[in-house]
Amino acid sequence: MKITDEIVDHIAHLARLEFIGEDKKEIKKDMEKIITFMDQLNTVDTDGVEPLIFMSDSVNVLREDIAQITISKEQALKNAPKKDSDYFRIPKVLTK
Repeated sequence: MKITDEIVDHIAHLARLEFIGEDKKEIKKDMEKIITFMDQLNTVDTDGVEPLIFMSDSVNVLREDIAQITISKEQALKNAPKKDSDYFRIPKVLTK
């Protein structure tokens, strides 16, 4: 497939982009490279190949959920700009 200026303009319009001068020539070359690569992929024989949903056979590989104390309240609040005895103080962001 040959990429024309009209195709570039149409795709640029759909993507709300603007290509002028040398930029238009560069994007046209890039699009032609993409189309050439896609044509190469179309020549690959995929008969008998099952479609993939996931890239690996691993499903839901999760770590054991073990509760641990990694930081104390005092350490967490140590560098807070504003704090109460047990809480971070932040500006009110919602009003009723």
